[in-house]
Amino acid sequence: MSTLYVTEVTHLGVDASGQAIMAPSMPPALEQTVAIAGQSAASNAFGGTTRFVQIHTDAICSIAFGTDPAATTSNQRLAANETRFYSVTPGMKVAVITNT
Repeated sequence: MSTLYVTEVTHLGVDASGQAIMAPSMPPALEQTVAIAGQSAASNAFGGTTRFVQIHTDAICSIAFGTDPAATTSNQRLAANETRFYSVTPGMKVAVITNT
């Protein structure tokens, strides 16, 4: 079974001089997974403190974000074993569908 891994993050990390860096501050607020299949499947709604998500996929897929998203193969495509970082709004979801 292929899986989309969703790591919810409240804020970015900071470097030694106090500047925000493009890396998630750990530990994460929440973590969840979504099975990747031939039909769109959505995550649970992001938590109230979530401002960023780190998305990792172990299979080729397409994803879409929104309050009630439905992913299609026309949405942005991720390669197998790819990780990306996105800014989001609390309450949003990510939907995923296989895209080979």
